Amino acid sequence: MSLDTTSPVALAQALIRCASVTPEEGGALAFLDDLLSKAGFRVERPVFSEPGTPDIENFYARIGTSGPCLMFAGHTDVVPPGEPSAWSHGPFSGEVANGLLYGRGAVDMKGGIACKLAATLAFLRERPAFAGSIAFLITGDEEGPAINGTVKLLTWAKERGERFDHCLLGEPTNPSRLGEMIKIGRRGSLTGAITVHGRQGHVAYPHRAENPIPGLLRLCSALLSTPLDGGTAHFDASNLEFTTVDVGNAATNVIPASAKAVFNIRFNESWTAQTLGDEIRRRLEEAAGTVVRFSLDLQPSNSPAFLTEPDAFVELVSEAIAAETGLTPKLSTTGGTSDARFIKDACPVIEFGLVGETMHQVDECVAVADLERLTAIYGRVLDAYFSKGGS
Repeated sequence: MSLDTTSPVALAQALIRCASVTPEEGGALAFLDDLLSKAGFRVERPVFSEPGTPDIENFYARIGTSGPCLMFAGHTDVVPPGEPSAWSHGPFSGEVANGLLYGRGAVDMKGGIACKLAATLAFLRERPAFAGSIAFLITGDEEGPAINGTVKLLTWAKERGERFDHCLLGEPTNPSRLGEMIKIGRRGSLTGAITVHGRQGHVAYPHRAENPIPGLLRLCSALLSTPLDGGTAHFDASNLEFTTVDVGNAATNVIPASAKAVFNIRFNESWTAQTLGDEIRRRLEEAAGTVVRFSLDLQPSNSPAFLTEPDAFVELVSEAIAAETGLTPKLSTTGGTSDARFIKDACPVIEFGLVGETMHQVDECVAVADLERLTAIYGRVLDAYFSKGGS
């Protein structure tokens, strides 16, 4: 039976049935290659490597050579499904039941890619001589280390003279209803570890030891006592969360030699990783004085805060959403990181995709009606974008 390329459900099923758990390609990129090559796209599948990380196959396709160029970005890799028997429908079955399509990646984000494919193929059938270009930039490393994926694929494309005017990334942006939210930016992420150094000893002789735990509590309190900032026009206040506190002491009668706390900060555009790290160190040094001996380890960050200023392209996408859903989407910068943090250096990028309630869960699923509606939204975006010569 031939595949119905006008159906986002059929396309999503085909993708879900590819077991592309990071770093495996699983046949998903081969499926895209076959589909878009037949539609006239120039397709390339570069593989990138880095010592200590798995090789990753990526995907780039483009039709047209002139501007404006609208890029559809995303990823076909998915997180592991866990125990398959816990699923009511097989995690790679792509089964439809009661109006829902089940499978790992149904929401994050094979469903979104399927909608882009269906909308693009329909657009090309109606307007084969459109003025401009459409590109698909798809990685297999978004759910993994994100080292051999989008960031290298963008560099590879730039070196070959590829240029983009705008990007629409299909991450699941909507909290509970399709049309609620567009992501116009993302907070940055910085992780660090504080280690307070003491001296081990018997609890009955505390004068012969130096307990690091009170010092660690003192430093943690110093980081939490004053807000980092009050937020900005498009971002919430930056927040610091401690994720683990460890002493590693199995004995109840021994004062430990050290104590450690790990934290993560999601920060807005008031900071860079450098300026935020400087502020953290300043607060710790002030609280420690000459009493607490500590060390601070800040992990390298590839997740800066960024904002795509609301403009004509954001308005175009918002209008397409409103026309199909009757909702005016909120322009948001909430949530975790995404590959938009890399794409922002190539062109303005916004994110709009499916409802994310079940992503990464057992029985991940998407409403069939949402797949059809999202396809219609992407179709409106394509029509408006190339009618206006880009926005």
